[in-house]
Amino acid sequence: MTWTGAEPAEWRHPTGRRRDLLLALGYLVGGLVALRLHMFNDDRGGALAHVVPLAVGCAGLLLRRIAPIPAIAVGLGVLVADLNLGPSLGTILVFTQLLYDAALYGRPWLLTWILRVTIFATAAGLVAAVVVWRSTWGVSVVLQLALILVGPPVTAVPVRRYRSRAHLERERAEQVALLAELDRRHAVAAERTRMARELHDVIANHLSAIALHATAAQSLDLDRAKLTELLGVMRENSVQGLREMRQLVEFLRDPDGTPGEAAQRPRLSDVAALVRTAPGVRARLVETGELPELPVAVDLAAYRIVQESLTNAARHAPGGTVAVTLDPSPERLVVTVDSTAAAAPVNGAGGGGMGLVGMRERATLLGGEFAAGPHGDGWRVRAVLPTGKGVT
Repeated sequence: MTWTGAEPAEWRHPTGRRRDLLLALGYLVGGLVALRLHMFNDDRGGALAHVVPLAVGCAGLLLRRIAPIPAIAVGLGVLVADLNLGPSLGTILVFTQLLYDAALYGRPWLLTWILRVTIFATAAGLVAAVVVWRSTWGVSVVLQLALILVGPPVTAVPVRRYRSRAHLERERAEQVALLAELDRRHAVAAERTRMARELHDVIANHLSAIALHATAAQSLDLDRAKLTELLGVMRENSVQGLREMRQLVEFLRDPDGTPGEAAQRPRLSDVAALVRTAPGVRARLVETGELPELPVAVDLAAYRIVQESLTNAARHAPGGTVAVTLDPSPERLVVTVDSTAAAAPVNGAGGGGMGLVGMRERATLLGGEFAAGPHGDGWRVRAVLPTGKGVT
């Protein structure tokens, strides 16, 4: 993008209009003083006659930013009129200002046109002075004319380039700030999603177990021993859930904490105990090979997927059987959880569907695959997690 002239807001702003008005008044006052002192002016037309082109030229200064072509047209008109009356210093200075402004604020083609015309006019005048007039006086006049015609646009060129670079730098800075804001929003959204997923995984298992056992305690005619057992399980899950919640809060408050560094973060090596104590279902663990040392993210994701799958099985098919299979290989870990056919949810234990969303997010964030749906006469959750290079 190339800066092509004055920014519209520069004129619309009261400061820009006031600045141009003061400039016009300054030239008008200076021109009148020059006329009064008879500085570089011919009195052929009388001093008052020079005031009209001077005033019109100063009025043209109000157009110098927003309409440089009409402004330079006004300048040419008053210059011709002033030269016919006898040149005056004030009008000539107003014309040079209008010429400079047209070169500075106009479109690039206008600057090119002004440079070509003024240079050609100066060169033609110089040739005429040397070849036709053959006088040093003519050369002196042409050089003065060159100062008036060529000087302003040539001076405007470096100023225009500087303003163009400054404009581009401002645009670049705005774009960088916009990208930084978008990155910040993306990071905040990603962190919110991660926190929501982690919060769900930390407490959903324990709260689901509490809900299931509370429902059983309400709906069944239990003796005191069985009721005490159910209450004990509920208390154990409550305490464990509070403990994990406290660990998560402490981790989030740690300014140096990063995902995977929370204290006592569960590992896949603890999955046997998780399966053995799964509430509401009869679960078993099948390992097709020895688990290698897994990346922290994969280790945590696999554990959470198994945990959430067991929770869903207990919620939707309480009393059923669940088979958890871990199939490790050098490049990936396949986690499969097969449960009995889904039944209607137990009253008060609905999960809202966030568990499947969280499991899918965990797998896809690692570049893996996730699928969940009916399988045979039951339900299958299958996650393929990469364990090779590039996974931390």
